[in-house]
Amino acid sequence: MNILVSLSDMKTSSDIKAVLIAHSLGSCIGITMYDPAIHTGGILHFMFPGSKLSPVKAQKNPYMFADTGIAKLLEAMYKLGAKKENLKIAVAGAAEIMGQTDFLNIGKRNYIATKTILQQYDLKIDYEDTGKNINRTLKLDIKNGLLYITITGQEEKIICMK
Repeated sequence: MNILVSLSDMKTSSDIKAVLIAHSLGSCIGITMYDPAIHTGGILHFMFPGSKLSPVKAQKNPYMFADTGIAKLLEAMYKLGAKKENLKIAVAGAAEIMGQTDFLNIGKRNYIATKTILQQYDLKIDYEDTGKNINRTLKLDIKNGLLYITITGQEEKIICMK
């Protein structure tokens, strides 16, 4: 059963028939968390590094921002029984969109925010596929913890999140 994680969205599941999918990760970031002990996972697909950019939008949709979205993803994972010490984390996206200067490079800013926020939670990234000027798609198979990263025109990468 495919579960789509849209832009500025987050989904979690402990259903072993579920496959979480996030398409079109450009400058956005997809964060995948997986607890292999209980076959539970989630994906957050956020657009911007910090909710201070627009507190009103962050209140309406916390998944739009790294800080509020990561907090919500962790909260949802813990509600499903995930343990912090078991979490395997992968990050993809943060592409450099053509013509952006360093200041406007939202992909780079999203990546820095992600690393900073995860460090604040004392969490580490186990795998990452970030940067360049390419779009990515993430698929997380809840049953076996396999993460598929597809890059347009390239072979699919398969990462074991166990």
